[in-house]
Amino acid sequence: MLQTSQTPSFIHQFNSKPYFHQQKTMALHHGRSLSFPSSSHPALSHFDENISRLRSSEAACSSLSSINATINSLKNLYESIDDLLLLPHIQQIVSEESVDDYISLLDACSTVKDLVSLAKQDLRDLLSAVRRKDAKGINGYLASRKRSKKMIQKCLKKLRRSSASTTSENVSMLKDAESVAISLLESLLSYTLGTKMQETKSSWSLVSKLIQSKKASDDENEFNKVDSLLQVNQENELVNHLKEMDSSIQVLEEELESVFRQLIKTRVSLLNILNH
Repeated sequence: MLQTSQTPSFIHQFNSKPYFHQQKTMALHHGRSLSFPSSSHPALSHFDENISRLRSSEAACSSLSSINATINSLKNLYESIDDLLLLPHIQQIVSEESVDDYISLLDACSTVKDLVSLAKQDLRDLLSAVRRKDAKGINGYLASRKRSKKMIQKCLKKLRRSSASTTSENVSMLKDAESVAISLLESLLSYTLGTKMQETKSSWSLVSKLIQSKKASDDENEFNKVDSLLQVNQENELVNHLKEMDSSIQVLEEELESVFRQLIKTRVSLLNILNH
């Protein structure tokens, strides 16, 4: 569980680095201008298919499972970029600036990955406390979740303060992908944040008879549902919900790790191009 006395080092790293140069809205409207021959290369078609799929699926990120599917599509997008970077006329338009922007994206992905891991640990601690009927442990979860939300909000502010880039149109393929990736990471963080946690009693009794008839909504954000189930003392439903969330977040962690490894691979390709 997070300690109140010290902010994790990766948050300091996040706050200290120059961040993104592209607004979220540009992920939906920014066009590309590549110097391709008149007949489009198959790799370009693959890129277009992947980026179109990501743009169309952004609105569908309404659950952890749908987010997992979209994260997987992001990995596929950067795999298609690796294929494009094998083409000589694409290699000619890679610049130092495009590599610098790419490092910022790597930093963002790493930070989001760490925040998801923190959220998973919080939920596991809560599950353990609920099973043991440990009110102190449940209060500990609420305090840790509050701290985690502040970290998520800080990261979201970084994303939302992004400004338009002056990058050349010739590298807009990478810029388009970066914009879509940032937009997706922002959506993931927003979902993990949920709505503002309502005021909760300082102690939560599993045997309380004060609230017995309320039901938590089945179609709300999964993180919000945890808060709702805590407030109405639905122990069995809460345990089942936490188990399902744990499985989904475990998959999300693995998908983010896979994306991160792919981003590193693409960065190596970019650096190799610049060095030859």
